[in-house]
Order: sequence, then C-alpha cells, then structure tokens
Amino acid sequence: METIAFRMVLNPGMREEYERRHAQIWPELVDALHHAGVRDYRIFFDPDTHHLFAVLARSSDHTMDQLPQLDVMRKWWDYMADIMQTAPDHTPLSQPLDPVFHLGSPG
Repeated sequence: METIAFRMVLNPGMREEYERRHAQIWPELVDALHHAGVRDYRIFFDPDTHHLFAVLARSSDHTMDQLPQLDVMRKWWDYMADIMQTAPDHTPLSQPLDPVFHLGSPG
C-alpha cells in the first residue's frame, strides 16, 4: 500500500457546494476509484487559503493513471469545474505534496 498526497484549490465560497457534491458522489465513480486501487481517500479544506489537501492510499498495483480515460472520471471533472481551479480540459489543477513525516503504529 502506498500513500500519496496532493493539493487542489477550491473557488472562494464553494466549500458547502463541494461538500454537497461529494456527499452525493456517484456510485459508478466510487467503483472506478476502488477498481483503480484506491483504498482510502480523504480531502481536507483550509479556509484561509481555499486549498484542498487530499491524501489517499492505493494498492501497489493501482491503475490510477488510467482514470482520466474513463467517461465517469471526465464527467465528474466537468461537474466540478465550476467550483474549483482546473485546466482547460477540466482536469483539476493539483500539486503533488512531498512526505516529510510519518508516525506509524507501535510495534
């Protein structure tokens, strides 16, 4: 299992809408993420900067690099493009984050 983190930017005033949309995440998107090897996915919000901090665990044989080719992923990005910073093709702009500390379980 591998853990990665990245940062995205939410448009000001869009937190509630972002949370609403994710509370109603499409089952077919959840299935696609799980099928790609995503095992745990958390997103945190910094209200001072409007940054979203995402942390996910993925299997060692993940296929996340194929997600952008899926219709459901493209549709989700189109759906989210009006409330966050994206590239012209609606891919969310994201910045990978480098790990600097990890406290594991004792033992």
